[in-house]
Amino acid sequence: MQPDRVRTDTAQPARRGQSVNPIDYSVVHEVPGRLRLRIPAMGSPGYRADYLEAWMEASAQVTDVRANRHARTLVICYRDANAGRDTVLRRLAGFSPEPDNGLPEDGVTEAEVTPMIATLFTLAALPFLTPRMQMLLTLVNVGSTLAKGADTLINQGVKVEVLDAMAVGLAAANGKLYTANITDLLLNLGEFLEHRTARQSDRLLRRLLRPDPAMAWVERDGQLLQVAGDEVEAGETVVIGVGDTIPVDGRVVDGAALVNQSTVTGEDIPVRKEAPSRVIAGSVLVEGRLRVEATQVGQDTTTARVARFIQESIGKRTDTQRMADDLADKRVYITLGTGAAVYAATRDLTRLQSVFLVDYACALKLGTPVAFKSGMSRAAEHGVLMKGGEAIEHMADVDTIVFDKTGTLTHSDLIVTDVRVLESCGTCSEQELLALVASVEEHASHPVAEAVVEAARARDLQHISHGEVDYMVAHGLSADVEGGCIVVGSRHYLEEHMQIGFGAHQALIDQFESEGKTLLYVGNAQGPIGLIALRDTLREEAAPTLARLHALGIRRLIMITGDRRAKAEALAAEIGIDEVHAEMRPEEKARIIEALRAAGHKVAFVGDGVNDGPALSIADVGIAMPRGADIARATADIVLMDDRLSAVADAREIADRTMRLIRTNFTAAVGINTGLLGGAVLGWLSPVASAVMHNGATIGVLLNALHGVKLDRDRLPPPAEPPTRSPD
Repeated sequence: MQPDRVRTDTAQPARRGQSVNPIDYSVVHEVPGRLRLRIPAMGSPGYRADYLEAWMEASAQVTDVRANRHARTLVICYRDANAGRDTVLRRLAGFSPEPDNGLPEDGVTEAEVTPMIATLFTLAALPFLTPRMQMLLTLVNVGSTLAKGADTLINQGVKVEVLDAMAVGLAAANGKLYTANITDLLLNLGEFLEHRTARQSDRLLRRLLRPDPAMAWVERDGQLLQVAGDEVEAGETVVIGVGDTIPVDGRVVDGAALVNQSTVTGEDIPVRKEAPSRVIAGSVLVEGRLRVEATQVGQDTTTARVARFIQESIGKRTDTQRMADDLADKRVYITLGTGAAVYAATRDLTRLQSVFLVDYACALKLGTPVAFKSGMSRAAEHGVLMKGGEAIEHMADVDTIVFDKTGTLTHSDLIVTDVRVLESCGTCSEQELLALVASVEEHASHPVAEAVVEAARARDLQHISHGEVDYMVAHGLSADVEGGCIVVGSRHYLEEHMQIGFGAHQALIDQFESEGKTLLYVGNAQGPIGLIALRDTLREEAAPTLARLHALGIRRLIMITGDRRAKAEALAAEIGIDEVHAEMRPEEKARIIEALRAAGHKVAFVGDGVNDGPALSIADVGIAMPRGADIARATADIVLMDDRLSAVADAREIADRTMRLIRTNFTAAVGINTGLLGGAVLGWLSPVASAVMHNGATIGVLLNALHGVKLDRDRLPPPAEPPTRSPD
């Protein structure tokens, strides 16, 4: 029976500056819940198999994807045998080729497999050849190993490749042709497995490089239009249905749904989203329907930032990695010297070959970067973006963490705590004053205005009609209302510009300010009519997180705040802060960090504001909160994707355990190879046994590094999934 051939003419439109060909595929085989497709274009320039896998895995219906670029096939396992098949094929139709970004493919390359196949052919042919032909075929087969060793010696000096070439060459020269070929096979097999493992660690990270968004349904000019995800503009409303990948970061304006955020935040259980919740690009809508106002689009979305951070970090080298490389290179000389001493004492070429086949370089040089990449991947799964292995390395060394209070220890969203009516307001009530101010402030977009409007909405207060609103940037606004003109803003604005004095109410103002509250001043032609007090709220997880940081080895926890000292010290005592810098101006943050570092402390700074940039860059480790300013995220070494303080403790624990894993692997590599070297010196190991055990130990170290680390909470049984219901 001929397979069904399908040409998907509904493929995603081209991204800017890129042409797209519709995907041509055929269904080779299928059973309920599983499809095998042949895609002729797979493997050709622009059709990266690993990105196609990642694209398909983003669908909530897909449980497993395996791409074989050599066979040009794609196997997809999916849920819901009835509706899942159509969803999967629609998802495939939306795939668009990724441009080559210099990253290697995950698949096996021909250059890696060919030497092993050639060696197997040589071993099979040797019994049927004359001695001279056996020698000739062996030299041809091991020639690449000998040439690599000679090239390394000439251009780089004595490296592990030189030892391998000497071991194989000595066996061949001594007439031990089977030993030479088998040793060459084991060396190539070990190199192949090492590269495969290293590529797998990169794959863990590149799985986080989510493809560009799928198609998006956007409301434009009263119509619902389908456009490419990266063509959505900020402020537009996107409609998202079941199975769709959310293409933008945004705020829900209507609807209710369950959203799977696991590919971005690592949360196992779908999260309920409804107005005014935030949604993250790359999440998948599992149930329900949402209308979302786009706030971050294109290269500003969460997934795009993840892609940039991870891609920049893959090639970075750390101090630990450089140290491992140096130690590995020095131990080559130890192996070489040991071999020379053994041969001088025994004149036994077999022992010399066995010694040369034991080296430290592979496990030390590859194990460290693999462990760093695994740590970065694990951190990303927990909503922590670490910009390279250096961020892990430095975070593990930190002994002092400095918190900017607002937006870190507290939520960045303000809430209204007090509404006070003053004498010039006449007979108006607090409710009427709040409704009046909210009606004017709804035309502004700053956090104070949003908090006032939200407070009025929560109290179900009616909008009060007013005239045109006049703004004075960074000061306040005014508007005509029934009975005169109302002025809302800072004290400086009302007193210096509008000549409305609040001196008679200084005691009340001092009381609010001593409580760490922000004040919004309200007046009219008759004088001051009211005060609205706001404050940020303490994060519920602040105290447990700080206690956990102490348990993880952080000796000093410091808070910087502009609050009055009494209020700041009371908060510090409540949540477990060790030291407080109160009544501080923003520009003084960097000076505090510099003083701590000058005193010998390893300092991490946690902040989220524009004025936190200098402190984030000066600290040994800068940590930016997810809702922080762009400059804070760009300057930071670590960016938190989840708006939770406990992610700081996650970052510390992952960094500490990753460095511990690297030290464990380092000790194991040195110990095991030293034992093998001793066995080779004593003549207990043949060259073949030496190669097998050495490569086995190396692969074991790499697999342990690839497995990575887990947080304590990862080892707990998952919580029972709460019952869900379909949205009305």
